[in-house]
Amino acid sequence: MRVAEKIVTKVSTMLPGNTFNYQELGIAPDEYVAAAKAIERLIKKSVIERASKGLFYIPKKTAFGNLKPAEEELLKPYLFNGVQRVAYITGIALFNRMGITTQVPKNIRIASRDKRIITRIGSMQVKSVKSYVDVTNENCKLLELLDVIKDLKTIPDTDKSQTIRFLLKRTGDLSNEDKETLVDIALKYPPRVRAMVGALLEKLSQVEKLDELKKSINPLTTYDFGISKLQLSTIENWNIQ
Repeated sequence: MRVAEKIVTKVSTMLPGNTFNYQELGIAPDEYVAAAKAIERLIKKSVIERASKGLFYIPKKTAFGNLKPAEEELLKPYLFNGVQRVAYITGIALFNRMGITTQVPKNIRIASRDKRIITRIGSMQVKSVKSYVDVTNENCKLLELLDVIKDLKTIPDTDKSQTIRFLLKRTGDLSNEDKETLVDIALKYPPRVRAMVGALLEKLSQVEKLDELKKSINPLTTYDFGISKLQLSTIENWNIQ
């Protein structure tokens, strides 16, 4: 099969809105020149569009024109090393996607243990922050949850009661194994995060590993989240107010 035919066949199996690069086309290194020419022809025919250098997508067609992929798709080269996740979107962009805030971010923050990322997506500046642990496919959702807890007091345009309910729902939906992993990762986060994870798990009657969290925080320190017992009844046990 010719390179161009191989690429057309591969592209035909992809969903609109998903991004892809040369590595995902299943072509050999000596086929890249021919592949680049085939890609350019598909762009001219409007079958695919270029998102950035070396990154392409099949546009979603609507009555109002073609839609660009979601931020996470556009940032995929920075979030993954091959198929292994090494970073995740955090900050206002994450909280907006979760429905916790209505505020639209002015820039996007990407958390990674070692990877420093500075780029632009359209008019948005992308900046990197250091994650507390190595980011993987398996722990990404837990890290997102912990970041909501970490920034709970400062998330703009958010309803604290609604956010506490969100945290209880997300935490309660975790498997027992994931709850244990959540505690293990929380121990790497600041004390206020450990305290809130403890209060959430105690509210959910999840007692495994709570002693580890309790021992890791200073019993004389108060953690100010700006919430009351009416919103989370276990906060006094964890010095939260």
